[in-house]
Amino acid sequence: MRIVTANELQNWLTNGQVLEQDSRGPKVVRLDNGNFLKIFHSRKALLSRWRPKARRFARNAERLQALGIPTPEVLECCWLEQQRATSVCLYSPLQGVPLDSIFSEQREQFDRDLPNFVAFIRQLHRKGIYFRSLHLGNVLKLPNGGFGLIDFLDLSFKGAPLSRNLIKRNFAHLRNYLERRQVENFPWSRLTECYERGLSEEA
Repeated sequence: MRIVTANELQNWLTNGQVLEQDSRGPKVVRLDNGNFLKIFHSRKALLSRWRPKARRFARNAERLQALGIPTPEVLECCWLEQQRATSVCLYSPLQGVPLDSIFSEQREQFDRDLPNFVAFIRQLHRKGIYFRSLHLGNVLKLPNGGFGLIDFLDLSFKGAPLSRNLIKRNFAHLRNYLERRQVENFPWSRLTECYERGLSEEA
């Protein structure tokens, strides 16, 4: 992993658009060339140096793509010069619209897409993908009508279809997200019914 100089980072921040940040600074930046910069801050410097989050993000992208799940294309993983425990990824964005935008702006379209979204979740579970950060902002509807994932650092591969317990926990994460965001009128019953019906049809 190469080292990004302070000047290079400042140039990216000056000419790009910060899309997401927290108390530690920018987290996601759209660069002027259309690529994205994702910055992985860490409070555990030694662990971050040994297992950089940027590299884990890139490996997750590769494994998801190998399993047929669309993701952004990672171009490079780097360290920041003045923050040696902070790793970054440069990636080409996945083209699509986040489901939270469709839900809030095109509710009828979201309702039509719901069975296919549920089928996508079942696909993840069948492939042994446990995505703890599964929520509407991390799933894109693609131009071809399919779905893809973004922001998938918090993800693990189980090597076998998820157990009922893990499925239940995964849906609990999604429901907690909806409650924290105070999402109103989400068709939760229909979502779980579609999921169970799909399981019965596959049996």
